[in-house]
Amino acid sequence: MAAYENITIEKGMYQPGGYGLTEALEKLDPSENYKGTPLEGLDAFQRQLKRFDIKVSGPGSDRIDKFFQRASSSALFPEYISRAVRTGMTQTDVLDDLVASKTVIEGMDYRSIVSVPTDAALELRQTSENSLLPETNVYLQENLVHLKKRGRMLCASYEAIRFQKLDIFTVMLKQIGAYISKMLLSDAITVITNGDGNGNAAAAHNVETSGTLSYSDLVSLWSYLSPFSLNTIIAPTNHVMDMLNMTEMKDSFAGQNFHSTGKMITPLGAKLIHAPTMTSGKVIGLDKNYALELVMAGDVMTEYDKLIDKQLNRATISAIVGFSKIFTGASTVLTVSST
Repeated sequence: MAAYENITIEKGMYQPGGYGLTEALEKLDPSENYKGTPLEGLDAFQRQLKRFDIKVSGPGSDRIDKFFQRASSSALFPEYISRAVRTGMTQTDVLDDLVASKTVIEGMDYRSIVSVPTDAALELRQTSENSLLPETNVYLQENLVHLKKRGRMLCASYEAIRFQKLDIFTVMLKQIGAYISKMLLSDAITVITNGDGNGNAAAAHNVETSGTLSYSDLVSLWSYLSPFSLNTIIAPTNHVMDMLNMTEMKDSFAGQNFHSTGKMITPLGAKLIHAPTMTSGKVIGLDKNYALELVMAGDVMTEYDKLIDKQLNRATISAIVGFSKIFTGASTVLTVSST
């Protein structure tokens, strides 16, 4: 009998701080042991689903009560929910186009590092023999990163959902993940614009227009960000429409890419992020490789006690996340005002 079929799964495998069941199962049943076998490609949690013959997707998906037919399989239910929520976050996630680094911490307190290089240090000028090289100083931020809890309350009794198919329930959980991702984008925009509490708000530049963003305004945005590269633009709905209607967008490779894939790339080659909740009249330009750090206190968290014990009446699904500015100059804000 394979090792994964002998594991006793219990609530104690879920650790505080959001570290879930998969990590505990991988220690007991490493995936590397299955190389060259029919189970290669499955992680420890997926092998447990196979063990209990639980199908969570597709036309042949099982009902929710399949998880609760045995004590061990019921302990898989919170991890299933967390994974479905993470999938929803990933499908709508644009944070990879905004953040330079992701840091997972244990606890709620985190102080990031920062570097404010001088113009001389950025130039990397040649130095003569025996002379000192220009210094780049790295130091701790004065204030802690502000972490926020984002999530939803799952309100449903076990009796109400036990006979529902897992594939449709997964769709509902993905929507929760999409909501969390949307709120994280809003938090990231706030930190980029206003700073993280350490006096590092993005520089703001005003341009007067007739109410419509122009190609020359984008060129100005590109120039304001120097010496960093403009590779990401975040804009509200009206300014996204302005950019999509630009002649340069219609006639350039960027337009061809949008027509064929639906992915929005500006004529300057920067990825365009649509932020419907962003304040109209502002456009953010940033170098995603140097602008922002994402800080997470663990992973997506679920109230596993209620979920395992079939008392789903009110169970929370949440993520605790914050953002920290790395290089202040790696982001800038264009304020668009009508003439």
